[in-house]
Amino acid sequence: MIYPIIPYGDPVLRKVANDIEFGTIDLIKLTEDMFETMYAASGVGLAAPQIGKDIRLFVVDGRPMNEGEEEEDIDPSLIDFKKVFVNPTILDETGEEWGFEEGCLSIPGIRGEVFRPEYVKIHYWTEKGEEKEDVFEGLAARIIQHEYDHIEGILFTDYLNVVKKRLIKNKLTDITKGKVSVDYKMKFTR
Repeated sequence: MIYPIIPYGDPVLRKVANDIEFGTIDLIKLTEDMFETMYAASGVGLAAPQIGKDIRLFVVDGRPMNEGEEEEDIDPSLIDFKKVFVNPTILDETGEEWGFEEGCLSIPGIRGEVFRPEYVKIHYWTEKGEEKEDVFEGLAARIIQHEYDHIEGILFTDYLNVVKKRLIKNKLTDITKGKVSVDYKMKFTR
């Protein structure tokens, strides 16, 4: 099932999401639906708040970012990088901060340079209830940090400098009013 994406301006995107109690929802089905939704929108990550669910869950698949790249340009952190994160907690973010232009399915048509540390150590469970603790680097770490922000009620636009925020203000207002053209389903409440 493909869910509609919740747009910028919806309060669910600003809430700190709730922990999931295993056994209360079908995580296998929900994560399958989230991957299907993410692929339909050509995304590489999707957090539960982006489909209107205020739970601590996100899915990632950074492999498409390597498609079409020359061998020397392939990011090794994205090889076999398809994962589910249930009730994650970032334990540490280390390394040099580096900038990369990020976008978001909930904020279509807007991109901006965000600086994030190059490594992230995270504790989480899989959709099958397996407990994990891993360290990710490069673009994989960035995708995780971006999606983790979603379950903390933070958006990538929060990291933009004041000038960039002023430049995108009208576009953000348009998104909240449903004045946006995308090739995937979105759910506007106004």
